Amino acid sequence: MLHTNNLRRTDLQTLVENRTTYSLESLELNLFETHAAAEAVELKFDQPVLASMIRGRKIMHLREDPGFAFLPGESILLPAAERMVIDFPDATERQPTKCLALAVEEVEMANVVRLMNERRPRADGTEWTTTDYNFHFTQQPAITQLLQRLVFLCAEDHPSKNLFVNMHLRELLIRIVQSESRSLHLRSAAQHATSRPMAAVITYVRNHLDEKLTVAQLSRIACMSESGFYRAFRNELDCTPVEFINQERLKLAASLLLDRGRSIRDVALRCGFNSVSYFTRAFGEYYGSSPGAYQEEQVVLSVPSMRDR
Repeated sequence: MLHTNNLRRTDLQTLVENRTTYSLESLELNLFETHAAAEAVELKFDQPVLASMIRGRKIMHLREDPGFAFLPGESILLPAAERMVIDFPDATERQPTKCLALAVEEVEMANVVRLMNERRPRADGTEWTTTDYNFHFTQQPAITQLLQRLVFLCAEDHPSKNLFVNMHLRELLIRIVQSESRSLHLRSAAQHATSRPMAAVITYVRNHLDEKLTVAQLSRIACMSESGFYRAFRNELDCTPVEFINQERLKLAASLLLDRGRSIRDVALRCGFNSVSYFTRAFGEYYGSSPGAYQEEQVVLSVPSMRDR
């Protein structure tokens, strides 16, 4: 979770979206705090903006979207001039809602994309591009750490502050572009399985999770050498092939555990884990609880309370 205690806040001018701003060469950092419930608050930036939730909950309305919860640990990358309409159902004076917004110069976004196309070209021949839609995602630890570092730098009084900020901002943007690429690959893999190598690999993995899967096997599906496939996969999905396989197996396991009639051993075997103890350990590291505890939690959540009957 992001911490902003070191940021110097402006005096409270309004209870809704009280704003503290730090302006630097390549970005503008904005800290928004809302101390009262409100609805249909409009906000728009002239530059692309990365909004990251710190505390509380917002309901975001973007374009034709009916509204979705924006929670701590999540971010949204929005293109320039994107109109946001925001509800604050839970904000109070004692528990204000907090959100960070990094407005980034468009030229900096363009420079990052150009750099990636020059040095890290995509395997399918398509180019890295800046987003023209709203990319809502859960922050990876590396992205959270970079945001935290930028918060510290913006508040620091150092003669090289802009240089430090530019270096960290570039890494942040590269990681976000890679996260966006991963999200697109995962959503559209089946649609492009016959025309794009990474889509073909993702689709094959998902259809054969109960079988032995190797990098050598997947590289043949992608029509690449093993080393070339490994680099391309990590470049475009921001993880190794083995990490991706395990993540997909664990996601399948979580869905299968919703069926209380399935045993832990049956779920492990169906997801390609030959060792129940290894499956239990991997599941606990990924979801924060054992398969059995997760299954019980989901059963409890699915049982209606008396007031729902």
